[in-house]
Amino acid sequence: MIESLLLKLESHDVVSVAEKSLLQSMITQDKNFSADEDLVVEGSRPRYSTLLVEGFAARYKVLENGSRQITSLHVSGDFVDLHAFPLKVMDHGIVALTPCRIALFDHNDINMVTERFPHLTRLLWLQTLIDGSIHREWIVGMGRRPKKIHLAHLICELFIRLRVVGQTRDNSFSFPLTQAELSDVMGISVVHLNKSLQMLRQENFFKWAGKIVTILDWERLKEYADFSPLYLNLSAEPR
Repeated sequence: MIESLLLKLESHDVVSVAEKSLLQSMITQDKNFSADEDLVVEGSRPRYSTLLVEGFAARYKVLENGSRQITSLHVSGDFVDLHAFPLKVMDHGIVALTPCRIALFDHNDINMVTERFPHLTRLLWLQTLIDGSIHREWIVGMGRRPKKIHLAHLICELFIRLRVVGQTRDNSFSFPLTQAELSDVMGISVVHLNKSLQMLRQENFFKWAGKIVTILDWERLKEYADFSPLYLNLSAEPR
């Protein structure tokens, strides 16, 4: 169940056999969630941290008027709430956008890792730091990028993140979000999103057929989106 997590960790540094065995042994239980079901509820005090094994999930906040802002997307191999271990109380919710399978890691076991396994602790800490890097990039996109460039940048990011965990095939990947969900990611109306999407399709940057996105010219899309994967910190080096 931790194959995707190991692929993520190994994109940053070597993970020892003992560390792999430890992570596998730490899984307390696994669960399945339906689309639109909360994996973690805002205001809760989780005793476990949640590893997304399969599916797409989102971190979100809901305003008093009922509108929703998705603040991050999560894919296989992501700990969606590792930060809940030191923070204790969740100030946002995490929802399944598709059917999801998760694995739970007891906070007592995570505490043991921090006390006895410093290298693995640093690798897990790095995951929360990269979450912060992605948040910063999303803020730039929301505030300063034209929406069609923002959307192109998001497609580039997801392609790279999914490729790291073996979820791409050539230049294609599954992206089963609805336009309403994607508009909550972008912070725009469905109508505005649809216009941006059509513009990018007309420029032949990618095809989006059903639930599959196929990038037609990766180098051209990267240049158009001004995309650099630096913020994803994919260099493998001692940590």
